Amino acid sequence: MNRKKIIVSAFSNLNTDQRIEKVCKTMYKKGYEIELIGNTWGEDEKLSRPYPVSKIKMISKSLKTAYFEFNWKLYKAIKKRADRETILYANDLDALLPNYLIAKKYQIPLIFDSHEIFSEMPAIQGKMSQKLWRYVEKSILPNLSFMITASSGYAGWFKKRYGIQATVVQNAPQKLNFSVEISENNPKIILYQGVINPFRGIDKAILAMHHLENVIFKIAGDGPRKKEYEELVVKESLQDKVLFLGKLLPEDLRKVTLTADCGMSIEENGGKSYYYSLPNKVLDCIQARVPLIVSDLPEMRHIKNQFTIGEIIKDHSPENIAQAIQSVLSKGRGAYLPELEKAANMLCWENEEVKLLRILEKASS
Repeated sequence: MNRKKIIVSAFSNLNTDQRIEKVCKTMYKKGYEIELIGNTWGEDEKLSRPYPVSKIKMISKSLKTAYFEFNWKLYKAIKKRADRETILYANDLDALLPNYLIAKKYQIPLIFDSHEIFSEMPAIQGKMSQKLWRYVEKSILPNLSFMITASSGYAGWFKKRYGIQATVVQNAPQKLNFSVEISENNPKIILYQGVINPFRGIDKAILAMHHLENVIFKIAGDGPRKKEYEELVVKESLQDKVLFLGKLLPEDLRKVTLTADCGMSIEENGGKSYYYSLPNKVLDCIQARVPLIVSDLPEMRHIKNQFTIGEIIKDHSPENIAQAIQSVLSKGRGAYLPELEKAANMLCWENEEVKLLRILEKASS
């Protein structure tokens, strides 16, 4: 049976989720008939894609009730659209249950793409919701035939915990034919891009600006800790050194990344999901040929061991963060260019999508 119709679903913001955009683009290019289903939680901007996109209308006021509402409505939405020729593609644990139930009902393939270890995220640790998500994992994952995840650390964790062998498809950006002239920024630009969450090292990086001269720290993104960190900047009188850019569309963010002198991915060990993560920002900076300072966590250390793409921080003290940044700035972006070039040619979506397409072929057979 040659299935060509794929229903892709996710709770996350479809306008800014670059992984989902790349996955759907690959499917579309290869001739699959796809439909993407999201929701209006936290955003209701129109999305222009060359394939059908629908957003489930949400009325919940809290995230906790939004998950329940979305899962119930997603079940009904998929049930209307799916038939025996369909492949279901669920992004993350918060979209998995309705997909799994419909896949069982119609005896059709389901591909689960786990962007992170959802049940081990810092925001739910020690809460009743963690027990609930762990129960969903334990009940469904051992029964899956097709699973994808974003890092080898994640794959190892899922294998050990649930006995499932997930295919690693890193969230690398598409290859950029780098022809940008590296400008001499004055002051130098340090960049954090991503969600403004706890355990990202952002507050420590803000304090590190006390130990650096002639720099501007740009923070591109939004999230629950943004207001707190804005207040920290004012409290520390660092308004002339720290700039919040807000949430940017992927194409606008890419332009900002290209101008940076030093990127930053200094996640703290906030649980297994962070410990084994390979943050998007690492791969985005590599593709933009921007050196980084990174945490000494397994996935980032692995890349740093292969390619000299920046510096590993000794710890999360502001002084050591500043020292690592100064080391990158002193060498200069150009000094890292040969190694960044090698890394960019290996760590790109064109290499990752090959593994995705193999999974799709297996699910179609």
